[in-house]
Amino acid sequence: MNFGESVRFLHALGHELKVVKWDLERIETLLNALGNPHRVGRFIHVAGTNGKGSTCAMIASALGISGLRTGLYTSPHLVDVRERIQIDGKLISEESWCAAFDEVHGAVESLLARDRLDTHPSFFETLTAMAFVAFARSGVEVVVLETGLGGRLDATNVVDPEIAVITPVDFDHEAFLGSSIESIAAEKAGIVKPGRPVVFSTQRPAAFGILERRALEMEAPVTLSSEWRVDDLDLEKFGSRFTLCRDEEIPIHCPLAGEHQVENARTAVAALIVLGISAAAIREGIARALWPGRLERISMNPDIILDGAHNPAGARALAAYIERFFADEPVRIVYGGMRDKAIGEVINILFPLAAEVVLTAPDQPRALNPASVAEAADHPNLRVAATIRDALRMIREKPMTTFITGSLFLVGEARAALSSSN
Repeated sequence: MNFGESVRFLHALGHELKVVKWDLERIETLLNALGNPHRVGRFIHVAGTNGKGSTCAMIASALGISGLRTGLYTSPHLVDVRERIQIDGKLISEESWCAAFDEVHGAVESLLARDRLDTHPSFFETLTAMAFVAFARSGVEVVVLETGLGGRLDATNVVDPEIAVITPVDFDHEAFLGSSIESIAAEKAGIVKPGRPVVFSTQRPAAFGILERRALEMEAPVTLSSEWRVDDLDLEKFGSRFTLCRDEEIPIHCPLAGEHQVENARTAVAALIVLGISAAAIREGIARALWPGRLERISMNPDIILDGAHNPAGARALAAYIERFFADEPVRIVYGGMRDKAIGEVINILFPLAAEVVLTAPDQPRALNPASVAEAADHPNLRVAATIRDALRMIREKPMTTFITGSLFLVGEARAALSSSN
């Protein structure tokens, strides 16, 4: 298949959460048939509710600066599905993508023909296998691997990582991970492996207790991000500068916006030090890190800022950012969410900060009808747009700093539309 055909085939596998099988048997069977590419090279495995993608991006950037051929596997993508599989900071080529797809697809068809698989692996399982194949065939030395959902039964949890990292645990995907912080933390803690070092971001006390117990059971050496003191913090509108202090002082310029990125950077530094990466590579790597769609200014005069605040923790981080840097000017929020998210809590956090709200929906089957959000929202200046392109036309009528937020699907659509018009 060519690139477009392979992408259409993957999407035709259906919505991940409807077809996912909650164990690792299917992915392990597939990887075994592929020659176990997940056992080639070194892995940094990262789980958490919020901040794991940013943390992965910073770790991968510093590893690359240190001279290592580095793979990065993250999800979801914003515009191009190849964003999920990167090597040395670049999307894999369409040719490499197709080669990995053909190898995985051929193995799946063979396994299905011999009744070795109950059904075709899910979208995420297939992509995860493709990533392992692409990294192994490209001679990648170290892979930064982000979990998709949870950790314990996530398709990425087949690796024996050199180090595990768990970013802040909060509420999200409760239908699949449990309705308490303790149950969610237990799922994330599943990536902690016997004897392998682990780094924990600052956590809620209930989450930390679960994570700490898992580490003790696994006899996994623990490093806490909080062991690094943050000095001379200067929060800027689109980044931050500070010094991290422990056994040495490391000055950090983080180009990712938001106070929450300070903790993500601190976690990345803690992991990189455990891995033996030099302070010089850490400084330069974090300064060069990119993570689109998260407090990303995509347009200026007026500012249009994209942020995938799709759960309450993300909404609180976005609200703190607006209150810190935009308290003296009116802002508009363009919002579109998915049905499986805590929409009520998110809009109660964000909408009171906006002079105007435009409700829309991503082009996804699970998208929440904006009219339904309008019924639940109590805002004096609220408008509805059927699509993100309609919303973009609306906001041009009255220039104002605008935040486009909610689902990362919506952020990706907005990013594609705005990038093509610039």
